[in-house]
This record gives sequence, C-alpha cells and structure tokens, in this order.
Amino acid sequence: MTSGCNKLDVYDWLAHMDMPTNYKPFDVVEVRFKGSRKDFYINHENLYLEMGEMVAVEPSTGGYDIGHISMTGELVRLQLKKNNVDPASVTKKVYRKVTDIDIKKWQAAKDLEWETMHRARKLALDLGLSMKISDVDYQGDKSKATFYYTADGRVDFRELIKRMAEAFRIRIEMRQIGMRQEASRLGGIGSCGRELCCSTWLTDFKTVSTSAARYQNLSLNTLKLAGQCGKLKCCLNYELDSYMDALKDIPNNIERIETQRGVAFLQKTDIFKKLMWFSYPGEENWIPLTTDRVREIHHLNKEGVKPEDIGAVVMEAVAEKVVNYDYENVVGQDSLTRLDDRNKKKRKQTKGKRKPEGKKPKPGPEQQRQEQQKPDKPEGRSKPETRKEPVKKQVTAENKTPENKTQEGKPAKPKKRFRGNRKGKPGGQQQNGPAS
Repeated sequence: MTSGCNKLDVYDWLAHMDMPTNYKPFDVVEVRFKGSRKDFYINHENLYLEMGEMVAVEPSTGGYDIGHISMTGELVRLQLKKNNVDPASVTKKVYRKVTDIDIKKWQAAKDLEWETMHRARKLALDLGLSMKISDVDYQGDKSKATFYYTADGRVDFRELIKRMAEAFRIRIEMRQIGMRQEASRLGGIGSCGRELCCSTWLTDFKTVSTSAARYQNLSLNTLKLAGQCGKLKCCLNYELDSYMDALKDIPNNIERIETQRGVAFLQKTDIFKKLMWFSYPGEENWIPLTTDRVREIHHLNKEGVKPEDIGAVVMEAVAEKVVNYDYENVVGQDSLTRLDDRNKKKRKQTKGKRKPEGKKPKPGPEQQRQEQQKPDKPEGRSKPETRKEPVKKQVTAENKTPENKTQEGKPAKPKKRFRGNRKGKPGGQQQNGPAS
C-alpha cells in the first residue's frame, strides 16, 4: 500500500462513540494513494466505507484511479478545517468499491513501475538531461503514469516525453519535486533508528538553517546535521523554541573574564542548567560558574576591578536512583549482557577441570603431609634400580669365568652378557654350572 510502515496513518478515535439517532454521516472521505499523496472525495452514493478499504475514485483526467480509505466521518470535517479546504469545493466522486478485476489490473500496473522508472532514466541519460527520475506512479486503470523527478533548475523534457509516450504507450505527466519530497516518497531509516518523520507523520516542511544548530550548541558538522535528503534535518526545529526561551537568561558576548590569577576563557555553556565553564590558559580543569556570577565579574572588569576568587560552583555528585520495577524479571530478558557472566563462570570451571598433558596434578594437603612423614631416601637411586642391582651382582658373582675375568677391566656390554645365556652356545648357564 505504501513504501513505509504506518505511513501517515490516522487513528479514528470517534469509531466507538454512539452518534445521535438523527445524525447524518459526513459524505466526504479522505483517500490515500502511493507515497504521501492524499485527496478528498464525495461519497455521493452513500456507500458504507471503512478505513483501509479500496475504492475506485475519479482522477483529475479521464479513467479511474484506485486508492485506500484513510479517514471517514467527522474526522474528515476536522481535517478539511485544518487544511483550510471548503467542503463545497470538493467535486471529485467515489465511483464504487473495487472488484477482483480492478485489483488485478491495479496490481499489474504497480508491477510495471520499477521497470518503467529504469527505462525512463536511460532515456533521460541518452538525451543528456540533468535530472533524476526518482519515482513512477501508475494510475489504477493503467492508462496514465506520473513521473517524479528532481533537478537543480528548469529542464526541457519535451523530447523526453515524446520518446516515453512511444515506448510505454500511455499518457505521461512530469512533476518536479524537492529533495525532501523525494525522501518522503521513498522512505527510509534515520540516524536515530526510527523511520523518517517526513514519510510517517510530517506533512509541512519548514526551512531549517544552521542557526538552529548554533543555538543548541551543536557542532556544525554537515555529515551529522544532514539527513537522507541531503538537507538539514527537520528535527533541528523541534526543540528550537525551548532553547530560545532558555537563552534569554544567558549573558551574550562574554567570552573571557579577568581575575588576579589571570584571564579565563569560556569553554562551554549549559543552557538549561544556566552554567558556564571557564578555564585558564595551560590548565585542563574547567571551572563552572553561574550566569549571575559571570555577569557580576564582567561588571567588575568594566570598572577595572579584578576579583581574587572566581567563585566556582561546587558540583554535587548525583546519586543514581534505584528503580523498582512493578514486575519480576524471571528470565532476565531485559539485560543485554545476561549471558556474559554465565560464560565466564563456565570458562573458569573448565580451566580448573582440565589437566595439562605431561604434567602431574598438584598433590593435596593430605598427600603433602604423608610425603613429609616418610623417611628420606638416598639421592640418585630409585626403587627399580635398587632391586635390579643386587640381582645383577649375584649373577656376575656366580657366573664368573676366565673369559669374564679378562673383560673386567673393560666396560660391560649387555649384548655379550646375555648372548651366553642362550641354549646351545658356549658360555651359557646350562654348560657352565655353578662353581664348586
């Protein structure tokens, strides 16, 4: 229906109210079309129409157009009064409620808009026209198309209309719009995270100047102050009146004050708290002063008097208020970091359970006590070595032969030592019995 959600919707707060018995409903209705285009029509046949219902209405040219009912009843009378429209000047009529054939034809016309816009852009580039075609709106009966474009100046598009009429075989209407109207038709998300004001509820566009940002102590950064349309944001005017009222109590043209300590320069002004921060050259600390104190020092400086004390305001630390919620947070879904603490605990537990490979776990206090109570052992010898050495000595004492005696001076070779123990070879245990 529209390019954005809840785009220029109206809440009918009179829908559930009982009307008088002799009440005659207002015969003018408001119909909404693509984008933010709306118009008023007469319900001359007294059809029962509800908000959001599709109807076939009379366009400015021949044929018919299809739109959605956006407002009925007494709200239309108030809307006419707000827009300074005389009810007698409304002449366009509501033909009928749409049928299935009308809806299919309207849907087929809307499906052609994207392709038609790109073909029209190509034709404009071929002719070398300095214009940007931003949107195309087909009429409900598929007999006319309105092309919305933006340009810096006047554009001679007579040749373009001839070529588009030959290519599309429909009646062509060219309508120039501004940058803000283009953003309102296309829609989008602003830097605040919400949908654009011009595409949801803002209908009248007021001029915005850089003085609005200057009065609100905003940095004159065009990247931050400009919206998607390339112009200054409309929201700069929302709080401008409150800032202008608060600025009446702020002294003007006071950029420096003189004291016996030196010259202090203005660094910052808090408009609503009525505080002004000054600092001395070469110092990083800012000294807050009230507007009354600044006027007093400035008046003394005019008389040639330099005060000793600047009279700084003592800033009290504001304690955070404890918010007591009416509900009980069972799941913890209101906290964005609710899973961070759990992950940290799991990591600590897994680190304690993991045993590093190749290292023995540290003994507990009981094991340390048992090890301290045990007698000291000779260093350099282990249990398996003390068991094997006497066996080796017995074997060598029992199996001493002339051959072995000749080899006592040389280092022992295990291969030669155990080679004689095999069966069937000289020097074995079976051949050489125990010494008598």
